[in-house]
Amino acid sequence: MPIFLIVVVALIALLVISSVRVLNEYERAVMFTLGRFTGVRGPGLIILWPVIQRMSKVDLRVIVLNIPKQDVITRDNVSVKVNAVVYFRIVDASKAIIQVANAWDATSQVAQTTLRSVLGQHEMDELLSQRDKMNADIQRILDENTEAWGVKVTSVELKDIDLDDNMVRAMARQAEAERNRRAKVINAQGEQQAAQTLVEAANALSQNSSAMQLRFLETLADIAHDKSQLIIFPLPLDLIAPLLRRGGTPGQG
Repeated sequence: MPIFLIVVVALIALLVISSVRVLNEYERAVMFTLGRFTGVRGPGLIILWPVIQRMSKVDLRVIVLNIPKQDVITRDNVSVKVNAVVYFRIVDASKAIIQVANAWDATSQVAQTTLRSVLGQHEMDELLSQRDKMNADIQRILDENTEAWGVKVTSVELKDIDLDDNMVRAMARQAEAERNRRAKVINAQGEQQAAQTLVEAANALSQNSSAMQLRFLETLADIAHDKSQLIIFPLPLDLIAPLLRRGGTPGQG
């Protein structure tokens, strides 16, 4: 009789121990009684009725999901390989268990297809220069698709965009051509501004003979510092016109 009581007490103790669950602050338990959903419990101590009840534990922390490299063909028919990182968390534990078999795997598969679909709608230059916009578009579409599973996609980040060697060389040539074009445009604009300034200076000098004479004398002063033995320069008539008028024309009385 004592042995029987010991066995009964041991069995009861085992049942009690197996019925006790302790959940952390970031965990929730989706409860099922005789196969029917009966609520979400936690965190803290939870008692399960043996055989009658069971629970599925759900982690509510942010999950980092690495999306493997996907082959993407952009709108301008450029083939690239792109991978990304998705940050998501479960906000409704019951939906994450009841509505989908594996929330992690389902989110990963949707993220891969969404990544290819969204990036395929843009050109290669946009993928390289507008990553923030691509990230926001992918995050929004993912969040809409996973809402029914109780999953909230908080962020998406494109990591690497790999191009083949031919495309890298073509982009390098394009960048070099663009730099040359800009240099020629800047040079042409400089020449245009210089020519315009010279025209304005010539117009100003032509309207004032004294200014023209002064400029001529400054030029002579600059030439005087040259070590050349022979200097030939034109003599403007404006300089000698006063002398000619003062001396008079030969043959006049």
